Amino acid sequence: MSLVLDKTFEQQLIAIRRHLHEYPELSHEEVETTASIRKWLTDANIRIANYPLRTGVIAEVGGFHEGPVIAIRADIDALPIHEETGLPFASRFPGKMHACGHDFHTAAILGTAFLLKEKEQELRGTVRFIFQPAEEKAKGAEQIIASGALENVEAIFGMHNKPDLPVGTVGIKGGAIMAAADGFIVEVEGRGSHAAVPEAGIDPIVISAHIVTALQSIVSRNVSALESAVVSVTRLNSGTAWNVIPDKALFDGTLRTFDERVRARVRQRFEKIVHSVADAFESNATVRWIEGPHPVINDDEWASVATQTAKSVGLTVIEPLPSPAGEDFAFYLKKTAGLFVFFGTSGPKEWHHPAFDVDERALLLAASFFTTLAQDALKRLNKEDLQIIEAVK
Repeated sequence: MSLVLDKTFEQQLIAIRRHLHEYPELSHEEVETTASIRKWLTDANIRIANYPLRTGVIAEVGGFHEGPVIAIRADIDALPIHEETGLPFASRFPGKMHACGHDFHTAAILGTAFLLKEKEQELRGTVRFIFQPAEEKAKGAEQIIASGALENVEAIFGMHNKPDLPVGTVGIKGGAIMAAADGFIVEVEGRGSHAAVPEAGIDPIVISAHIVTALQSIVSRNVSALESAVVSVTRLNSGTAWNVIPDKALFDGTLRTFDERVRARVRQRFEKIVHSVADAFESNATVRWIEGPHPVINDDEWASVATQTAKSVGLTVIEPLPSPAGEDFAFYLKKTAGLFVFFGTSGPKEWHHPAFDVDERALLLAASFFTTLAQDALKRLNKEDLQIIEAVK
């Protein structure tokens, strides 16, 4: 019986996912998670590649026949959230939880590695598996790239579970699928005074209120109706007493964009508004950016290939709406072509919710999809190589 149809294999993936869920580790702390992944890979006789990583694992299948290198990535870190699922395998660590489904990603891609190991002698090329740390901090992909693990990779694939898509559905689209996610911190300098004599000071709270209001014009007046952006101020802090005008005010928030040109324009307008409004009130303001990942821009051709792959393994393909959430898979797509998909998991809650969960029936489907996609990708790249050789002749 094929492993894809083997219930024992499905239970193995479920057990792996539940173990990871029970023992979550935060970004840069994934020491035991790394050890577990290495053990599962080693037990399956899958070779571990030697890259300088403190946490995270790089493994490879194939390479017995000359051919291209492709990569499949799973993220492995958890979130600082207290779990409220009531599951029998709920997190054992208060305040830590796999509330974004990285346990699902890791188990499914491990399943892909196990399945491809069974077909290793047939592969004309190499499949590199990247079990990446620190996605939630948007730092892990850059660490992987710095280690050299993306060198010679001609295509890379990844996924995120999607609770609002039913099991058996995969969201595939070319172009932007997730947003650039930048943070900002604005500090407004005023001059303190007694609240009864505001003319003696410069009120940073009033100035901040004007800036926050003016920032709302960026999307409505500087971004085309055919494009999109989000400017959200999420926190404003100032003052210590009811009768004192403070010296400073601080507010922060996030920008979300799906196009690098729009991203640059929004940031330019943001800074101009902050400084101009502050100047109008005879104040000073500074903007500090928290650089997030780029937008995730999928390759159109790989989206077409993956669509055919998904249909061939019985999945329903939809073209999803882009998500305004950020994802550091974007850093890989700046280095090589690839594809990031949304995989349906029929979850009860959205990402980062304390009651987040996935329908484990999707594990086997995801492993089957990525197994077939890896084979199809190698065949496509090898065929292109042959066409190039014929053209040279």
